[in-house]
Parts: sequence; C-alpha cells; structure tokens
Amino acid sequence: MASLSQLNKLHTRTLSVPLLNATTSIFPPITLGIWTKPLGKPRISADIPRPVVCVRALTDDDEWGPEKEDPYGGGIAVAEAEEKPSEIEKLKKALVDSFYGTDRGLKATSETRAEIVELITQLEAKNPNPAPTDALTLLNGKWILAYTSFAGLFPLLSRGTLPLVKVEEISQTIDSQNFTVQNSVQFAGPLTTTSISTNAKFEVRSPKRVQIKFEEGIIGTPQLTDSLEIPENVEFLGQKIDLTPFKGILTSVQDTASSVVRTISSRPPLKIPISNSNAQSWLLTTYLDEELRISRGDGGSVFVLIKEGSSLLTS
Repeated sequence: MASLSQLNKLHTRTLSVPLLNATTSIFPPITLGIWTKPLGKPRISADIPRPVVCVRALTDDDEWGPEKEDPYGGGIAVAEAEEKPSEIEKLKKALVDSFYGTDRGLKATSETRAEIVELITQLEAKNPNPAPTDALTLLNGKWILAYTSFAGLFPLLSRGTLPLVKVEEISQTIDSQNFTVQNSVQFAGPLTTTSISTNAKFEVRSPKRVQIKFEEGIIGTPQLTDSLEIPENVEFLGQKIDLTPFKGILTSVQDTASSVVRTISSRPPLKIPISNSNAQSWLLTTYLDEELRISRGDGGSVFVLIKEGSSLLTS
C-alpha cells in the first residue's frame, strides 16, 4: 500500500516560478498550488442589498471633506443633498427680512430696531472686507437704501407730509475711479417722476473711513408718467380726504398739467453749486461684500444699502 506522502503527490504537484531574475528580484520564488478539487461557486442571495454609490458635497472641514463610512463597508461617502448657506448668508437674509414694513426705518418699532442693531453687529463682526477702502472696486456702482436710523431722512420719508407723492427710491452711486459720490432721492407723483440729487467728492482717510465734500445740488426735470391714477381718497395730516367729487376736475387738470410737464421735461436739470466749506461729512463702512454695505455716519446713524440688481432687493 502506498504511503500517505505518496498519495499526496498524486493529488498535487508544485511549480516554483521566480517573479524576476534572481539577481535583481527582491521577492522570493512563489509556490503555486494546483488544486484537484474544484472550488465551489459563490452564493448569491436576493436578500443581500447591493451597495448604493452616493456623491457628497465637500465641506470646509478638510481638503477632501469629512469621511463617512458606507454601511456596507465599501468606503463610499454618504451624500448630502446640497450645500448649506453660510452663517453670513443667514444673517444677511434675516437682516433684510427684519426691514419688512419699516419703510426704510421710518416705521420701525423699538423692538424691531433692537433686532436690526443686533443683526448688524453680528454682520460687522464677520466683515469679509475689514479694510473697505482697500477694496474700492466693491464700492463701485449704485446702492439702494434699505434701512436707516438717520432721523434727518424721516420727514422726507413721511407720507403724511407729501399727499399724492411718495419716495420711490433713495440711492447712492459711487465711482471709485473718479472718487465721486451721488446721493439721489426719486419721487413719484400723480403725473410725473423727478429726483433731487447731490454730487460730492470723497477722500480716503482710513481703511474704513472716507471724507465727503458736497459740491452741488441737482433738481431733476420732471418726467411724464403714462397716465394719472386718481385714488378715491388720500391721507393728509392724519385725515382722509375723499376725492370722488373732484374726479372730473382732476381729469381736466391732468390734461393741462400733462402739456406743461412735456414742456418742462425737455429742459436740462437745475444745478445749484454748494460753496459752503462746512458742507462736509464722513462715512464709515463697517461691512462690505458684493451685494450688501453697512455704513455709519455722523451722530452714530446707520445706513444699510443693497447693490442694484441683487436678489436681496426682491427677497
């Protein structure tokens, strides 16, 4: 009877195969086994779920984002639906939302003002441009006033003192190449729109502060609107005045006024030089990015302005 070692030799044989030349290889010869018994086929069960490949947006935690283990051990990162808004974006939206119903600050309650001050303070602490005068290109363009605590503008904003006339827009246009600033207030009336503006020069005095010197005032020529919409009543000095009995008269006046406005609108705007050496002011920019600017002026008043074309104006 053959010995056990002889039987083993009948079932298997070995072959030594050097991976590389013996003089250059750093690996020893590997013995390959030739199996006489076939391997079983792998079992596939319908109960075992297949791994799902997901894609995850990178975050700022590290270069590749935080790693999360796949529940099936495949090392696939778990997907996050979309990038979350930054803390600054949340603060900006909350600030703009807090302006609702305040009429640029005129009608803000003490509670709303306190909320606005807190949001402004938080944004100023996260200012992405701590030296705004070093980023003058960001200051370029037209900025729309969204909120102010400057009491000097409140009489202008008050609708009770301007029957049938409302403030359409208050803006500031900056040209950093020519160091000019234009402040403008646009009015809308029953028949026309017009504006009152001031032109000024500015000088950089610090990383945040500019000195402004006003040079001239401009009264724009009225521009005729398409038609006159006569309301049923108007509020004047706290009392409602019924205009229904006067609609016929007002329609006649409209035709005459339209003719006059057409004549006036063809003339150039009226410019008034400002020679007063005291017609100066300073402005401190405490927050600045591509669409939002926060400035502080004389007396601690605050101005929040939004860049023309920004989605914040429609949010």
